[in-house]
Amino acid sequence: MRLVIQHETAYRYSAPSHYSIQQLRLTPRPEPHQRVLAWRIDAPGRLRRFTDAYGNVAHTLVLTAPHDSIRVLVAGTVEIEAPQGSLANFGPDSGAQSDLSPLVFTVATPLTEAEETVRAFAANHLRQKARAEDFLGLAEAICGAVEYETGITEVTSTAAHALEFGRGVCQDHAHLFIACCRAREVPARYVSGYVDPGHEEEAASHAWADVWVEGEGWVSVDITHRVLARDRHCRLAIGRDYLSAAPVRGVRTGGGDESLHVEVSVRSSQ
Repeated sequence: MRLVIQHETAYRYSAPSHYSIQQLRLTPRPEPHQRVLAWRIDAPGRLRRFTDAYGNVAHTLVLTAPHDSIRVLVAGTVEIEAPQGSLANFGPDSGAQSDLSPLVFTVATPLTEAEETVRAFAANHLRQKARAEDFLGLAEAICGAVEYETGITEVTSTAAHALEFGRGVCQDHAHLFIACCRAREVPARYVSGYVDPGHEEEAASHAWADVWVEGEGWVSVDITHRVLARDRHCRLAIGRDYLSAAPVRGVRTGGGDESLHVEVSVRSSQ
């Protein structure tokens, strides 16, 4: 499967900002099953490329002259192979740039803390020694408990908050899935990227999760769509939660009020 992707992120400020720094994780990961055929990032300044601790390709953008907007545009084509067999299995060597132990992804973060309600939910919907199929059952339970609705939660919303509120987006589904896995001592990591939604939905940046299954390796689960992530999913970054895998994160001085416009196009080209 070839995915043709365009992603525009545009900030506008009500007053000039005097300094901005952003980290961009907007380049597909170097993974065995996906290959970048063409990719470019257009930004209003010089980009410094580096590889972070999780093996993600990242860029730093620094603007020191006064500015009232920032526009970042990425575009390219990625070729993605379907995993062999029935599982979306990315194996123990997936993301060869990083040799981190799966145990790194058993540590809770503020966004994935397993509070009492989350621990109880995990105990009801996930066995201690789960198989790959059990994690699809967990995804079904999460989507039943947290209805998909945009504009309800923030990027700082926690897994416990999403479960209590009963509404959220793909980021909330991923955080709750990860929190449940870690509550059962199963390594799980956050994935940011793109998905070709077909003709039924508008394209958007997406989030899902990898879970470590003993004897099988990393299995990738799209919680929101209740499926294993396969050749319609382009992986940008992994991390312990959204904050370490966000496509765009930054800070600024000045600028007044901020407005954000995001537009994503993903289409398949076989």
